[in-house]
Amino acid sequence: MIFDNLLIWFVVIPVLMMAGLGLCRNSSMNAIRAVMVVGSTLLLALAVWLCVDFLCLRHNGADAEMLYTGSWMWYAPLNIHLAVGVDGISVLMLMLSAIIVFAGTFASWKINPLPKNFFLWFTLLSTGVFGFFISIDMFTMFMFYEVALIPMYLLIGFWGTGRKEYSAMKLTLMLMGGSAFLMLGLLGIFWHSAPEGGVPTWNILEIARQAQIDPSWQRLLFCFTFVGFGVLGAMFPFHTWSPDGHACAPTAVSMLHAGVLMKLGGYGCFRIAIYLLPQAANELAWIFIILTGISIVYGAFSACVQTDLKYINAYSSVSHCGMVLFALLMLNTTAMTGAIMQMLSHGLMTALFFALIGMIYGRTHTRDIRQMGGLMKIMPYLGVCYMIAGFASLGLPGLSGFVAEMTIFVGSFQDADTFHRIFVILACSAIVTTAVYILRVVGKLLLGPVYDDHHLTLTDANWFERFSTVTLIVCIAGIGCFPNWISETIQHSFAPIIAAIQGGAF
Repeated sequence: MIFDNLLIWFVVIPVLMMAGLGLCRNSSMNAIRAVMVVGSTLLLALAVWLCVDFLCLRHNGADAEMLYTGSWMWYAPLNIHLAVGVDGISVLMLMLSAIIVFAGTFASWKINPLPKNFFLWFTLLSTGVFGFFISIDMFTMFMFYEVALIPMYLLIGFWGTGRKEYSAMKLTLMLMGGSAFLMLGLLGIFWHSAPEGGVPTWNILEIARQAQIDPSWQRLLFCFTFVGFGVLGAMFPFHTWSPDGHACAPTAVSMLHAGVLMKLGGYGCFRIAIYLLPQAANELAWIFIILTGISIVYGAFSACVQTDLKYINAYSSVSHCGMVLFALLMLNTTAMTGAIMQMLSHGLMTALFFALIGMIYGRTHTRDIRQMGGLMKIMPYLGVCYMIAGFASLGLPGLSGFVAEMTIFVGSFQDADTFHRIFVILACSAIVTTAVYILRVVGKLLLGPVYDDHHLTLTDANWFERFSTVTLIVCIAGIGCFPNWISETIQHSFAPIIAAIQGGAF
């Protein structure tokens, strides 16, 4: 039976949450909060249980590429299945998603107006994210990707701030454009997935085992799929939707969007473009290394000249997500391990940033750092949390950013040719630039004299805000101090992908 599979509950629980929210009245804030707290707690508990059980199975000798697999026919004429399964990378992405949904629930404790409608769309967005990470059928994965995309338009357009209608439309149109490229790539892989005289399949594992896609087709399909997923990963020059979308989105949506939704891009590039089209990945990686290298440097320098807190963090996300794609394109185990760590690290720290920015904005009613100063004296808890997030972003040892970036640069430098090493050095320069804009913001925002006397009457964080931020800080410090369990979780995941890459090398 389908509900006997543990992974299905990552989609069932959000659906039950939406049903529970549908029964609540919009004015019944306590009932709405209860549904969200119970549901997000169950998702987090399920993710923790899955991670522990997964590690136990691996320790006891389970060496299958994917565990907890299940497949149910959905649409026979096109051989579409609801096929699920996870490896170590998927497990960590599910954990990240559950943590941010949990923290985002408390960060939106006083959302207005129409809190029920907000949480309904927020939960639908999280449903798409969870469904994407458990899917091993490309069509089902794409469907969940679209489910995650549509709510963004309404959440930003209605509950956002600033030029919210413009930002929501820009984000939706650009991501839909990426979806068009992606759909072309997936259809091409599907039609070329069948062995001689066989039946085409959408199943990623079956395609990897049996497909021998012609190299000329691989090159075209790799460009379609990598660009399609790269748009969501804010790859240059397709990144322009990201700063506007982040700046106008409500707090919890910014957290989930930057923390998890952008990771769908890196995950898709890794799981589909590189794994299923390895020959093209070896041949064309250099083109996308140039684009992602530009993303890293351009995002960091753009953050230096911004004055809006959300735009600073949004351009920082362009740089950090560019680092994920950059590391994946190095096509070696160490760099790819760093890419997964960076996905986790950036997801947590950018969610913390956006949560804190939302809390500060809710009190000061401005995000312009030129109009703020001395907030450490007024709201010390939020000030300390912001400094922790900043130190994680610039790679302070003991926090998640240091582990991720060091692994990426060590792995990337393994390729001895001049081209790769030049771009690795350029990417490393972003560390210095990151320190510049982080320290600049901390100095202007938190230190020095109070700029506005009205800020002297402001209050520090409430209990639900502290609960949200502490959850994220504990995870950031946990990865920074104890990174080995992440390596143990994902070590088996790279073997088939590296084998495919080496088999596709010219």
